[in-house]
Amino acid sequence: MIGHLILRLTIWFLLTADFSTTNIIIGVIIALILPRGYTSRAKLTEWVKVLGEVVVAVLVAFKEAFEIIINPHHHEEIIREKVKHKHSSLLVFMDIFLITFTPKTIVLNHDEEGFYEVHHIKPGRK
Repeated sequence: MIGHLILRLTIWFLLTADFSTTNIIIGVIIALILPRGYTSRAKLTEWVKVLGEVVVAVLVAFKEAFEIIINPHHHEEIIREKVKHKHSSLLVFMDIFLITFTPKTIVLNHDEEGFYEVHHIKPGRK
């Protein structure tokens, strides 16, 4: 319960980027009234791994943002990536969130075969 609340509030604050008292109250209310998905329980080791990936993703996001500013990216490609966490929908969500969090990538589709379609931009001239 507390873990879900913290995760939902973290996502809320990342989306709104507002730490005012009103926004915190709204975030807590939304986090509490959202329905809970009771799917298979993920192992603690998987969550620890995902949290480590979150830290790495934040660092990569800053690095990629500076790369885009310094050297504009004009080449695009769409690739298929294998889903890492098939058995937990929450971990699949976190995986998609991490891919989309970095400035050079976004997940376009998640198919039932266990793949993501990921849009990448690469450096280069027009």
